[in-house]
Amino acid sequence: MDNNLNDKQIRAQVLAEALPYIQDYNGKIVVIKYGGNAMINEDLKRSVMHDIVLLNLIGVKVVLVHGGGPEISEMLKKTGKESVFIDGLRYTDKETAEIVRMVLAGKINKSLVDLIEHIGGRAVGLCGIDGHMMKCEMADKKLGFVGKITNIDTKIVTDALDLGYIPVVSTVGYDDEGNIYNVNADTAAAVIAGALDAQSLILMTDTKGVLRNKEDESSLIDKICVSDIPSLVKQGIISGGMIPKIDCCKEAIRRGVEKVFIIDGRIAHSILVEILSDQGIGTMFVKGD
Repeated sequence: MDNNLNDKQIRAQVLAEALPYIQDYNGKIVVIKYGGNAMINEDLKRSVMHDIVLLNLIGVKVVLVHGGGPEISEMLKKTGKESVFIDGLRYTDKETAEIVRMVLAGKINKSLVDLIEHIGGRAVGLCGIDGHMMKCEMADKKLGFVGKITNIDTKIVTDALDLGYIPVVSTVGYDDEGNIYNVNADTAAAVIAGALDAQSLILMTDTKGVLRNKEDESSLIDKICVSDIPSLVKQGIISGGMIPKIDCCKEAIRRGVEKVFIIDGRIAHSILVEILSDQGIGTMFVKGD
């Protein structure tokens, strides 16, 4: 009996701690970029979708933006096409772009919508072509149809939010000539968050966040001001594959997003822990003190 009472008290304490954060986020938009191991591991996938449905039910307007690199590679392999990467980005010819659209806007997008609905949420699947949301041009000709967003129109997303749906957005873009573009999901999430005037952008990754010492997971930097980023790059604290992700954080802040979080998607309920508790688990980026 005592243990049962203690468990209930702990739960009540957690809810009490979450209350001011729930009030702060009520009616606000949070964009979540979903990727990494949390997309592959089925238990983590359900955990993420449960978190998103819970946030929606307590009045947070959640927009889920997703990629799907591993599944694109798998489908290319099935069709006999080799995945080619240049500077870490997938070379995308016209045929590959069509496969990207099929995998992202079809298979992955609709499976996530279905999972959210099964859990008890209300979701609608969208891609950057719908409502001509993400107009693009080639980011670099050597990459083919990898898209740089030139215009963003999020009306279809806000319409879905106003109707109480969770928009699930795959990062496929278009141009006026009928071309399809493969758009980096981190970049797209930053641009979408800015256009929506989101309160926060959350980037789910397979790392704890930014570590002062890459060999020491206890050296997590919990808060970084944008003005401190050049110094951290110069010191080598931010390097390699983390640099483009941090660039997306900077871009979101530049576009008016109040807070950007890099969190470890390998941890169950990491979204809730980060935004609804006194002590988050990732790295938060802000404009400045």
